[in-house]
Amino acid sequence: MQVIVMGAGITGIATAWYLRQAGHEVTVIEREQGAALETSFANAGQLSYGYTTPWAAPGIPQKAAKWLFKEHSPLLLRPDGSLFQLQWLWQMLQNCTDSAYIVNKDRMVRISEYSREMLARLEAETGIGYEGRQLGTLQIFRTQQQIDAATKDMQVLRDYGVPFELLEGAAACAAKEPALAQAANLIAGGLHLPNDGTGDCHLFTTRLAKMCADAGVVFHYGREIQHIATQGNRITGLTAGGEHFSAERYVCALGSFSRQLLAQLDIRLPVYPVKGYSLTIPMSDESRSPVSTIIDETYKVAITRFDERIRVGGMAELSGYRIQLSPKRRETLELVVNELFPGCGNVGAATFWSGLRPMTPDSTPIIGATRFTNLFTNTGHGTLGWTMGLGSGKITADLVGEVKPEIETSDLSLIRYA
Repeated sequence: MQVIVMGAGITGIATAWYLRQAGHEVTVIEREQGAALETSFANAGQLSYGYTTPWAAPGIPQKAAKWLFKEHSPLLLRPDGSLFQLQWLWQMLQNCTDSAYIVNKDRMVRISEYSREMLARLEAETGIGYEGRQLGTLQIFRTQQQIDAATKDMQVLRDYGVPFELLEGAAACAAKEPALAQAANLIAGGLHLPNDGTGDCHLFTTRLAKMCADAGVVFHYGREIQHIATQGNRITGLTAGGEHFSAERYVCALGSFSRQLLAQLDIRLPVYPVKGYSLTIPMSDESRSPVSTIIDETYKVAITRFDERIRVGGMAELSGYRIQLSPKRRETLELVVNELFPGCGNVGAATFWSGLRPMTPDSTPIIGATRFTNLFTNTGHGTLGWTMGLGSGKITADLVGEVKPEIETSDLSLIRYA
């Protein structure tokens, strides 16, 4: 079967890989000059299988109202002039209930745990390297209130058999991450998730893209998709960079830009571009640096260790498709890393970056069929594209190839928003 995959981020490349492994003829079309040059380029780096959590949660509206007035807020809201922004926010608020949280968390953990299995299989089969570490994630709580709020997440982790350890006090956290002893006065406790990992998403994706090309996947870089042609309920082709392409089936994996493209087909994807920021710091003192990933619950900032670099990423800015770098956001990232890991690296020499995460109102990606019989989506992963990438790619490839997926997928497609 001939399949066109639109997008060469982690989800698009993973989809192309599994389609090719299943024997399909695969073409990837990407507007950038290479793979993983947008949102997959400099994300926070953590593989958060156990930390997989919906943004829409009970109490979030109240927290968000307070965050908006904080100097170093994890959330920033700037009206972008669109009705869609208001609609998306309203839909997200509808998911901030106990019942919706449980449903959404269940779906997300299902995908993440499957993705963890897929990465283990891929590493065993190919030996792919990506500066990866399998030393877990440590979620840092600065208050007892944050510790108490984590109990709901623990029940879902138990239900899925995800191992975790609740840590009381700063000393227990420093036993997992020794450099945190420098910040003992800031830490009330933590949640350790030993199955989580870390790694450079850009490095992984570019290497997997090369493996795809070596296996026969055809790449067309520097081609922005302008138009999708249809006949009845089928896609008949698309125009990219002034050239026509056609296949038997199509996969839209364009992240935050999926909504814009599919709008011409009257498909209304509830995917909003939530802007995030990161710093990549040259590490100078290993003894003062993290060994894996730390997530600061107060600022919603992750600090991740690569081989010789430290990645600090976080925040959520709802301001449309603007990707300008904000000095104020850099101050927040520097504040967190300097508080928790002072002296770990040359923060002043860090590379500052921003990207647009494709977020759905319920935080669950939109994977599956559309009302066009040969068009599928694999988008809307929010901050978890790296975590869910391989699992989502395998699920999509199975659905496209009419193979029964290994996990339940009936509640992942766009139909849940009907």
